[in-house]
Amino acid sequence: MPSGPLRHRASAFSIAILAGAALALTACGEKQDETAQPARPTSAADPKLAAMVPAAVKSDGKIVVGVDASYPPNEFLAADGKTVVGWDREAFDAVAAKLGLKTEWISGNFDAIIPGVQSGKFEVGVSSFTINAERLKQVNMVSYFNAGTQWAVKKGNPAGVQPDNACGKRIAVQKGTVQVEDLEKRSEACTSSGKPAIKVDQYVKQNDATAAVVSGKDDAGLADSPVMAYAVKQTNGQLDLLGQIYDDAPYGYVIGQDQQQLAQAVSQATSALITDGTLNKIFGKWGVQAGAIQQSVVNPPSS
Repeated sequence: MPSGPLRHRASAFSIAILAGAALALTACGEKQDETAQPARPTSAADPKLAAMVPAAVKSDGKIVVGVDASYPPNEFLAADGKTVVGWDREAFDAVAAKLGLKTEWISGNFDAIIPGVQSGKFEVGVSSFTINAERLKQVNMVSYFNAGTQWAVKKGNPAGVQPDNACGKRIAVQKGTVQVEDLEKRSEACTSSGKPAIKVDQYVKQNDATAAVVSGKDDAGLADSPVMAYAVKQTNGQLDLLGQIYDDAPYGYVIGQDQQQLAQAVSQATSALITDGTLNKIFGKWGVQAGAIQQSVVNPPSS
């Protein structure tokens, strides 16, 4: 992967009809998904795991978490525009509770999270980070889920887009994600064969990228598989999934390179929640159980 904090991978969104304007995705207010409610973790603290947490981390009884709350259903903002919700939050809240800690979630731009972890501003980054070789050079990563890339188009695919033949098409994608590199490689293949390049429209927030496809500004979009499946659901059939999921890879919790002990504690707590079924219950609530993994690992091998 190229340099920078790539995301395999946006506030919750819904469809609002604006007078004289195209359909656009907005912060969750007009249509609140029934699953988009803050949930209290049900996992009880494990004294042995809690004892693994470094004293500097547990001294205030909480873990400070950096997140880009703009990637539903993984992590996004509730109707109040402040509360971080989504299955990613619920899963990590359960991990923290297993370690005897609460969480404090700080939302910001995705590409600022890894630097924030490195500087000590955040103790953990939880924001659908795909584990890849570039990131493993910068931070520790603890696996907890598996996701791939999925394309979507406006219903009926009026632009006739095909993922393997998108030359000359305008494609929406969130900035800083692994999907940007995917599109760059596809575009290079187009120009190498004498075809027009793909017009890559990069958006800071995923909901803006999705809105561009719904409105017809862009011909298609791609993002992580659970995100695109959720977008189709939330837009009431305005979008269709296109093609198959590909490039499956694990998500990882981001932890500083100097925090190996914390990484091990988080990994063991995650594995315990996999074993007792807590994480699968959370994934099932959000309809993303297909991404469940069997065991959490610190810094798993990655290409």
